[in-house]
Amino acid sequence: MHIKKGDTVIVMRGKEAPTRDKDGKTVYTKGRVLKVFPNEGRALVEGVNMVKRHTRPSQINPQGGIIEQEAAIHISNLMIEDPKKKVPTRIGYKMIDGKNGQKKVRYAKKSGEVLDK
Repeated sequence: MHIKKGDTVIVMRGKEAPTRDKDGKTVYTKGRVLKVFPNEGRALVEGVNMVKRHTRPSQINPQGGIIEQEAAIHISNLMIEDPKKKVPTRIGYKMIDGKNGQKKVRYAKKSGEVLDK
């Protein structure tokens, strides 16, 4: 998987897809990945794909009612945000020298910035 927990991602498709403002600049919906489901190919992104869930009263939530929460979104609809340029970028892999020999890391193709520390 090219997306990991804690990454900042940009939504490329769906109801939060990029739009243009009146100046012609592209406006992106960004969010931090909270959880990744590799078997399903989905990720839970903070503040993206919000759904309303009707809940019964319980000990945790004695009032019950309607709760708004994030739903998982497919990985193919997400792109990593480039750390330098703040735009969507593809991911590449390369080997770098670490403390214990070679280490495989992800890097942003647009700026060449290493994503894994």
